Amino acid sequence: MLLHNITLEDFGAYRGTQTLDLTTQPGKPVVLVGGLNGCGKTTLLDAIQLALYGPRARCSSRGNRSYEAFLRESINRQTDPKRGAAITLEFSITVEGEERLYTLIRSWSASGKTLHEYVNVKVDGKFQKATSEGWADHVEDLLPLEIGSLFFFDGEKVESLADPDRASAVIESAVRSLLGVNTAEQLRTDLLALQRRTKITEADQQALARIGELKEQINSIEQEVDSANDRVGKIRSEVDRAKLRLEKAEHDFEKDGGVLYHRRAELEQRRDQVTKQLGTTEEALINLAAGALPLRLAGDQIGALRKQAAIEDEANTAAQVLDVLTRRDRQLLDQVGQNLSEGERQRLIKHLQADRRDREVASQTERVLNLSPEGAAQLAAIDSIIALEQRRAEELLQQAAEQAVTVEDVERQLAGVPEAELIASRLEERDEARDALRTSQANLERAVEGYEASKNRRTGLQQQLERAHDERVKSLVRVEETERIIDHCDRQRAVLAKFKDLLLQRRIAKLEVAVLQSFSQLMRKNGLVKNLNIDTQKFQFTLVGADGEPLDPGRLSAGERQLLAISLLWGLARVAGNRLPSVIDTPLGRLDSGHREHLVDRYFPKASHQVLLLSTDEEIDEELLQRLEPSIARTYTLVHDDATFTTSVEPGYWWTSGAAHVA
Repeated sequence: MLLHNITLEDFGAYRGTQTLDLTTQPGKPVVLVGGLNGCGKTTLLDAIQLALYGPRARCSSRGNRSYEAFLRESINRQTDPKRGAAITLEFSITVEGEERLYTLIRSWSASGKTLHEYVNVKVDGKFQKATSEGWADHVEDLLPLEIGSLFFFDGEKVESLADPDRASAVIESAVRSLLGVNTAEQLRTDLLALQRRTKITEADQQALARIGELKEQINSIEQEVDSANDRVGKIRSEVDRAKLRLEKAEHDFEKDGGVLYHRRAELEQRRDQVTKQLGTTEEALINLAAGALPLRLAGDQIGALRKQAAIEDEANTAAQVLDVLTRRDRQLLDQVGQNLSEGERQRLIKHLQADRRDREVASQTERVLNLSPEGAAQLAAIDSIIALEQRRAEELLQQAAEQAVTVEDVERQLAGVPEAELIASRLEERDEARDALRTSQANLERAVEGYEASKNRRTGLQQQLERAHDERVKSLVRVEETERIIDHCDRQRAVLAKFKDLLLQRRIAKLEVAVLQSFSQLMRKNGLVKNLNIDTQKFQFTLVGADGEPLDPGRLSAGERQLLAISLLWGLARVAGNRLPSVIDTPLGRLDSGHREHLVDRYFPKASHQVLLLSTDEEIDEELLQRLEPSIARTYTLVHDDATFTTSVEPGYWWTSGAAHVA
């Protein structure tokens, strides 16, 4: 794992956006960050852990506060809480043989009592939604918290690891997770789970018992099916007999006039209805006879009457036009007479006079009828009226005849209807036969349903028996394989138990050597500690002095205890072989000059491929800076503004130029 850069936006004392380039070069693994007390060195260490682990981060400034309260108070005081703060950490790590670049952005803001936190992750420049949402689990695959805590530590607090009781928990966690002992134990657990999944306790006997139980159930259901089938056959016979009985009852009922008996009310209603219609038709004929229809008998008289009416009409017309014709003739002679010869004029006068005489004679005809115009019109239409009345009379006569026939037919049928006393016994027999048939058919339907249900249960049991036989065959095939798996699991678990113990002893032995070597390299007093032993049960370490007797860590000075704790962490990292960056805050606080020189010369350049040192000017002073110079890749200084209580990051370190120091 390699840290590329970290950007703080209004986080803690860091106002605005502050970015540190953390990349290193081969042979120059150290990035030195200087800052006076209270300038934000520990805040920078907290920022790395907070970005990676969120609420699980072991931030030294959090104390006993809730995570939400910690985030609220981590927003720069001069920043609007609604704008919030953010930490961006860019790092690369090898995953499944491929190096991937992660950009992790953890941001949060507060609005009233509500706090919103966001985690966004980019991998090789592409946003990963699933990784962002599940970052808490994903980071455990990349860098578990227990392992990360061994590489991100505060020098002022690391001294507590010199206490055997406190160090035992760190040693146990590191040995089990960092040094791979947990893998063997997990394999043993997995094998035990495999045994439990594959072990079949009395499975074969249970399968045989199940097969026997199913066979008994099938034998029982077979009897039930046969019984149900017999019942269906019997009820079918009952239904057939009931049908024959009903057929006979209906035949007798019909033969004795039962159908007519049931139709009596209908026939009576039909008779009354047709009788009423016949009366209506006869009444219509009477009304028709009171009209113009009888005039059909006086056809000759009507003809003579029509002739006399025509004569009288002509006489009336002639009388009306005589005066008009006289004036017309005079006007005609005046207009055309001058153009005629005398002979022609005389002939015309004679013709006109003759016409007037004829009309005068006609006008003197005796008036017998003296009809009005309305009477004349009625006389003219009398033939049409008589013809219409005649057609209507013929229709009514035919309709009356048909209705009379219908009444007669219905009366004849009613005459054949038997009396209720005569048909009662036949009616009762028929109703009883119908009831018996309905009962038999209902019984048959229930019997068939019971028979089908029994057959379905039998089919289900047969299918279960077939599957049980199949499982029995499969179980017989699996028994040998299962026994082999269980036997191999037992043997492999025993082997893994021995392997775990041997691996633990080997790892502990290597760790003892690595810690002792690290302590010896860092100690100014050679020969103070001759040996170091770590208990494989309680994971407590014991120092052995030069006299071969156990050495109480309490006899060591504060600086020596700090070096012992650093040696423990250094030894763990060396044995594990993990390429993880080391972030060390205030590493030289309680060390004298000799121990500081050893730490600067022997530990910092070799602690990891990337070492981020957070130091005060008194820890890495000008002299130690010169000793560390060959291993430094970059330097920064945290500058605190006492007026605004904010910190900014500037390139360079005390006693160096203002530009970023890049070797």
